[in-house]
Amino acid sequence: MSKISKMFKVSSSSSSSSRPSSGSSSGSVSRSKHRSRSRSGPSPQEAINRLRETESMLTKKQEYLESRIEQEITIAKKNGTKNKRAALQALKRKKRFEQQLTQIDGTLSTIEFLREALENATTNTEVLKNMGYAAKAIKGVHQNIDLDKIDTLMQDITEQQEVAQEISDAISKPFGDQFDEDELLAELAELEQEELEESMKNMGRLPSVPTTKLPSARPSHLATSKKRVEDDHDMKRLSAWAS
Repeated sequence: MSKISKMFKVSSSSSSSSRPSSGSSSGSVSRSKHRSRSRSGPSPQEAINRLRETESMLTKKQEYLESRIEQEITIAKKNGTKNKRAALQALKRKKRFEQQLTQIDGTLSTIEFLREALENATTNTEVLKNMGYAAKAIKGVHQNIDLDKIDTLMQDITEQQEVAQEISDAISKPFGDQFDEDELLAELAELEQEELEESMKNMGRLPSVPTTKLPSARPSHLATSKKRVEDDHDMKRLSAWAS
């Protein structure tokens, strides 16, 4: 972390020294802007962009170190027992690159944590700002509403509903003669009773049931059927004898 901060300090000082001066007025304006920014500090979006640039730079450094580690491993394998000194030097360089790679991994984790915290803080700030706008808008709307007028309006609506109900009741009443339903039901019951009594009288005048036993079947019909059976039997016997 100290090396990275020193690198940023060196780059900022070199960039400030390499800027050309374009007159006293422009220099004073730029200095005043720089002072105002330094007092207020960088905006969250500027800090997020800086962190992303640093992440990109360190990621490229990681890729470079990984490639160098692979190269040193290849050199160590190639020399092996032929050139032991060169193989050991390659392994030492590999160890140094691995240490740098480990440091960069930790630095990237810290930078990623800071960037996510800034992004969350920026999001929360925007959400709270919008909620404040909404609260002000609601307050402005309610300021234009008079509660006394609301009560009067609701009373008027209730009265108009009652008037509408009275009108509906008046329209739904039937016209013409009005009859008592109880009287009509009593008259209907009397008519039913008279009809029942008339039915009972008619049942008392029914004809009597005959007492003599009716014949079950006619004799001539029985004799004819018996004769047919005997003839069929004789024909069967004749046909059997002929065969």
